[in-house]
Amino acid sequence: MSNHVTLRFHLFAFLAGLLTVFGFAPYEIFVAPIVGLTILFYLWHGSATVKNNFKLGFSFGLGLYGFGIYWIYISLHEFGGMPWWFAGFCTFCLCAFMALFPALVGYFSKRIGWTLWTVPLLWGVSDWVRSWIFTGFPWLTLGYSQVPSSPLVGFMPMIGVYGVSIIVALIASLIAYGITQHTHLRWRLKVAAAISMIIISGQLLSFVEWTTPFGEPLKVALLQGNVSQTIKWSPDVASSTINQYLQMVEQSDAQLIVLPETALPVIAQQLDKTVIQRITQHAQQQQGDALVGLVQYDAENQSYFNSALSFGSAPVQAYSKSHLVPFGEFIPLKAIFGWIYQDWLNIPLSDLSRGQNHTPMQLAGQQVAVNICYEDVFGEEIIRPLPAATLLVNMSNDAWYGKSFAAVQHMQFSQARAIETGRMMLRSTNTGATAIINQHGIVQSHAPHDAQITLTGMVQGYQGSTPYIWWGNRLFIVFSFGFLAWFMLKKYQHKGTESPKKA
Repeated sequence: MSNHVTLRFHLFAFLAGLLTVFGFAPYEIFVAPIVGLTILFYLWHGSATVKNNFKLGFSFGLGLYGFGIYWIYISLHEFGGMPWWFAGFCTFCLCAFMALFPALVGYFSKRIGWTLWTVPLLWGVSDWVRSWIFTGFPWLTLGYSQVPSSPLVGFMPMIGVYGVSIIVALIASLIAYGITQHTHLRWRLKVAAAISMIIISGQLLSFVEWTTPFGEPLKVALLQGNVSQTIKWSPDVASSTINQYLQMVEQSDAQLIVLPETALPVIAQQLDKTVIQRITQHAQQQQGDALVGLVQYDAENQSYFNSALSFGSAPVQAYSKSHLVPFGEFIPLKAIFGWIYQDWLNIPLSDLSRGQNHTPMQLAGQQVAVNICYEDVFGEEIIRPLPAATLLVNMSNDAWYGKSFAAVQHMQFSQARAIETGRMMLRSTNTGATAIINQHGIVQSHAPHDAQITLTGMVQGYQGSTPYIWWGNRLFIVFSFGFLAWFMLKKYQHKGTESPKKA
């Protein structure tokens, strides 16, 4: 490839990024990201300059995120009330920002020097950086593309999703390296053997039972109210929404009843005491508890919280969401960006406060770790109440994204959390994806989307620890940065020992 990268190569990179999306839900073709990355790595290896690598990586990122998170536009325009042109502009800006990460991987891989490990390590680090920079948006982290069916998920309870990102990229790196560097049969056999060993190791690890059952199986009911986002917070329908969920609760015979995020569209302190009494009495009759999504108000600090409250046999307990969505649940740099909410957006409860409590709730004989909305995208946060927690619950409302595939992408991330922790995950959502996920990340039961329904099933609590519960992302961080530092040190030592060229 010459110093000048033609439009054709940018198109190849863009299509490779688009192809990678097919590894994620709803498609779940886990080999697609390996093929997509192999194309990108091949283009990078043939590139002559770091600038070309950066541009090709950016084109790849536009394909990946332009297709993979297009649903941001739906949230901003259809439900947020933002003008179509401004919503499109904002969505493109987010995709362009996300595309900078594969672009920077290409740039630094050329600067450090191409090796089998350099690009995979940089890719894993870039996925991890996306999880915390500007509060984090780790959507489409590469490791998720292997959930739940790929043999590589066997590594997830040990090294987490970012470690699996490295392994996926490593396989693509091996293939690309073999194509570009060695054409003879012996090397290709070595590449095939290395890839086979990785896959077999992952498959064998997937048979390991890291956790053991705790307590007796219990019946759960996950309520999906299917309340349209356009009317959810309208005062005219608040009463009917509360009555609808109250009826769904009282028709359930489950020991643990879970309602979605902010299911009852009122402030908790303003909720009719009769409603609380009826929910409590019904849960007590079932010898269990109900978990209800509500907004709490702290009058002393004048703060609002996105919360889950329990009512039933156990004393009332509460969890408030701690990882808030920027621009959706809190306004970063409010003095600068506040005008957007005043003039362009109509998002209720967009200025919430962060909760601090990570203690599991004692519900229906289990220690339940609750997370709300996209908190389950952050594995290092989900393990905070572990190993004490025996069951995971996610309460969400993905109605913001219409009929796009955002809801099933979100469920795929919940499946990863189940695999990492060896715990079952219960998802109760407003319009989907409401599901019961077993400890291996397999969807045990899944409610139809956009329907009012109660999903019932038997679930089992689990105790014990996976290696990821103990290590979190620390092992990944030490391994990745340690090897990258070693590669860079070797490069500069090699440069220092090179003899000067003759004039």
